[in-house]
Amino acid sequence: MAVKMYGQALPNIPWEDRPEGSNSVVWRSAKNPIIARDTTPTSNSIFNSAVVPFGEGYAGVFRCDNTAREMRIHAGRSQDGINWEIDPEPIPFQLADQELGKSRYKYDPRVVLIEDTYYITWCNDYHGPTIGVGYTKDFKEFYQLENAFLPFNRNGVLFPRKINGKYVMLSRPSDNGHTPFGDIFLSESPDLIHWGQHRHVMATAGGWQSTKIGAGPIPIETSEGWLMIYHGVLTSCNGYVYSMGAALLDLEQPWKVRYRTRPYLLSPQEVYECVGDVPNVVFPCAALTDPATGRIVIYYGAADTVVAIAYTKIEELVEFIKANNL
Repeated sequence: MAVKMYGQALPNIPWEDRPEGSNSVVWRSAKNPIIARDTTPTSNSIFNSAVVPFGEGYAGVFRCDNTAREMRIHAGRSQDGINWEIDPEPIPFQLADQELGKSRYKYDPRVVLIEDTYYITWCNDYHGPTIGVGYTKDFKEFYQLENAFLPFNRNGVLFPRKINGKYVMLSRPSDNGHTPFGDIFLSESPDLIHWGQHRHVMATAGGWQSTKIGAGPIPIETSEGWLMIYHGVLTSCNGYVYSMGAALLDLEQPWKVRYRTRPYLLSPQEVYECVGDVPNVVFPCAALTDPATGRIVIYYGAADTVVAIAYTKIEELVEFIKANNL
């Protein structure tokens, strides 16, 4: 039976066929990195960013660390999903309560369209890292809601629709530092303000995902379950190594893992993934999908310095996950 992805058709999705001679289920763009570290006038690096279809093209929220090494998030737009114009100034969120503005940093955003609103989540400082939540309808005016959780937490990723009448978010409870541990959890909310019904989703495992794991792009709804692309971290003798894997979660009870990759899908191997401000990082944050063709484009941060993309097809990816189940 063919694997179906649900959602709107995206006929202008960026695409490159698998390179000749390659048998990889996920393959890199020949144009990588697609966003350089100095794309804005004051950026030291641009990475770990999120994009969505918008209008006739695409829009996104980008992590831009400036030359003072302050971590900020900026809006951006593109006609083709490859060539981006990123606002030189950080997003000026409008706040109902100025207490929410007491933040020294914002980083690693995700963006999802739910009904008619684009919701943004990010790692937000409020006496330590927690999950910030905001929204926009036009990528011009941005509004910030209450933080989802108490510190410490990272990798907050919303599902693209309500499940059993509730908003659902994946996250990775952490600590105030570089967090040498971490499993993926799930939480539910009736209103995007009050979060509860917390469930454990997935623990660390061996090899490339033995230290910590975290959800990446917005989960993709398929006939085989929610496709969750995630990062896993190995602690080597030379520090952390971040790689990419994938899992299939139950559609109605998404804290239940049906299948999960034992081998990684993509690991730091190219120069732009191995060399940068933080070496050896592949960190997926966004995905575009075209249900009509089964095409998936994965945006990932490379070496905490630049943005790159990789490609796959849903049937091949699901087959790979099932055949290589942990």
